Amino acid sequence: MVKSGQRGFTLVEVLIALAITAFVAAASYSGISTTLTGAERLRATSERTRDLNRTFALLNRDVRQFSNRSLRDEFGGTQPALSGGPLAFYPLSLTREGWSNSLQQRRSELQRVFYYLEDDSLWRAYYTVLDRAVDAEPQRMELLSGVVGFEMRFLDTIENLQLDRDLVVDTRAWSENWVADPGAGTAVPPPPVALELRLDLEDFGALRRLYELPAR
Repeated sequence: MVKSGQRGFTLVEVLIALAITAFVAAASYSGISTTLTGAERLRATSERTRDLNRTFALLNRDVRQFSNRSLRDEFGGTQPALSGGPLAFYPLSLTREGWSNSLQQRRSELQRVFYYLEDDSLWRAYYTVLDRAVDAEPQRMELLSGVVGFEMRFLDTIENLQLDRDLVVDTRAWSENWVADPGAGTAVPPPPVALELRLDLEDFGALRRLYELPAR
């Protein structure tokens, strides 16, 4: 029994209270959702940046440790120390030194590495031996997804290096291919003095890197 002077909530007051509670809950959910979405985007961007930095770190290391050592492929042909471009089997392949051998295996410290596109991803591969047999299988590693373009350009001599009006290296006249001349027999071309790498990414657009090859 309700005592005299006491009263309960009216239906209108209850509905107003429920409406306020629903509004506060909706506003809180919206804020939490926005925060979670922002955190997810930040995590994705961080992972993407990490993969991109790792890719260029590997490229920098391989080019910096370039070795002017040609090799024999699985078909018995002689391949130059560096080759690449649309006419080559891989957009970029080169011999590098400094392959760590902490387990003291019976192998060379020179390594042949390859960079190529497959299913919109950039891959790095290598063989455990330089002069390969027919049944040799490469070790592969996916470096970067969302890659829609991968191009190389090569500078033959330092005398052909040109700068534009802004003192930026002009690579338009650089060769798009660096391969052995079929008419040269077993002779292989000397390595270029510099190369340009262009990556076209779905999210970051076009990226360009210039590398000077060490004299070996």
